[in-house]
Amino acid sequence: MPPVSAESDDRSVTPTPAPPAADLLERLVSLGKQRGFFYPSSEIYGGINALYDYGPLGTRLRRNIRHRWWRSVVELRDDVEGIETSIIMNPQVWVASGHVAGFSDPLVDCTGACRRRWRADHLGAERTARGKDADAPGCPECGGELTAPRQFNLMFRTFLGPVEDSSAQVYLRPETAQGMFVDFKSVLTSSRQRIPFGIAQNGKSFRNEISPGNSIFRTREFEQMEMEFFCEPGTDDHWFDHWRAERFRWYVEELGVRRAYLRLRNHEKDELAHYAKAATDVEYLYPFGWGELEGIANRTDFDLSAHQRASGVDLSYLDPATGRSYIPYVIEPAAGVDRILLTVLMDAYDEETVRGEKRTVLRMHPDVAPVQVAVLPLSKREELTVPSRQLEHRLRPHFATDYDETQSIGRRYRRQDEIGTPLAVTFDFDSLQDDAVTIRERDGMTQVRVPIDGLEDAVRDQLILFRKRTAERAGAGA
Repeated sequence: MPPVSAESDDRSVTPTPAPPAADLLERLVSLGKQRGFFYPSSEIYGGINALYDYGPLGTRLRRNIRHRWWRSVVELRDDVEGIETSIIMNPQVWVASGHVAGFSDPLVDCTGACRRRWRADHLGAERTARGKDADAPGCPECGGELTAPRQFNLMFRTFLGPVEDSSAQVYLRPETAQGMFVDFKSVLTSSRQRIPFGIAQNGKSFRNEISPGNSIFRTREFEQMEMEFFCEPGTDDHWFDHWRAERFRWYVEELGVRRAYLRLRNHEKDELAHYAKAATDVEYLYPFGWGELEGIANRTDFDLSAHQRASGVDLSYLDPATGRSYIPYVIEPAAGVDRILLTVLMDAYDEETVRGEKRTVLRMHPDVAPVQVAVLPLSKREELTVPSRQLEHRLRPHFATDYDETQSIGRRYRRQDEIGTPLAVTFDFDSLQDDAVTIRERDGMTQVRVPIDGLEDAVRDQLILFRKRTAERAGAGA
């Protein structure tokens, strides 16, 4: 495996901070439901295992994450093109890629009281999560005897058309990557790109996980953000290092995730996927331990070669400068929107005591926060609510806004703190006389009086200061 770059290595060996509180995930799940970030799907019918819906704030947060990824990976680069491929593809795609034969996990069944099913390679972690010895025998839940492991294919099967027989069987995609591989030649031709270049896409994928868990950390329906970067063999080590460092940087500088809670972990040879020459995970320190946030893999020419053999279509690249023809190698950074959302919430979550009362605050990056500025009339009297509404509508084209007139001003401040809103603009009785409003900032709760006439510029200036403070908190300059 190529060595980790000096910059990445420094990040990897930073002393491990104290892990988040063990009940942090439980508190986030409660906050997520209460404030409309996420909740179990079909909950009025008892829910459905490992499937979630996203509420108004969660939807805003997801869109912000997707936008910042797309902006960074596609729009700000000359060498990456974006596409959208179908969820259901010709089933031969999954035969050629190896998913039909090999996309599986080892499954064991409990024969004891709970009758649960487990991934055989996750038994130790499941026992540890329940406060038991990782090497203890039997079922992590009830201690019952476990069956011998057997392989379980993770792809969801369905049928295309009215007849449900083997000839109509198709699969819901377990990853977005294969759509980019089979469209490689079409994108290359239509975009007029040359190697090295990448293809990126964002979309839903589905995996019939044996033991999903930790809320939205591992689900059966999830949203991926993947990019396949095609390069000349022999340059792949360089591009692998490039994307490994770039993806780490993105979490710290673009999302404001604290550097101390991130690390790069290289895969050992015995854990590499069959297609990978090398792989590194960007990991975050969750309450349940270090876990994968994003994976960066050197997939070599495995996928293009496999599809070329199976389809009979030439997927090689002819270099116009040298006249050399070759199958490109591929570097793949792959992340999940759901897991990033959970990580952003977890990293931003904080509790403190203010004047004898507990304050919960999400210290989110202002460009990721679902709401950037809330407009709050001091009271529900019409002479305050009408101009406050007008002010919020005035700010709306420029910022992500919210309007709130329910309960006391103190409770409304706390509510905005809980959803991560950086700024709150208060329109009070003095505003009717001096044409000014108060801007209150989230983290330090400091306030400044500014003229209504220049409010947009004042908010922009405050958000600039917020970005700087968020960068300091994340350790972006470390």
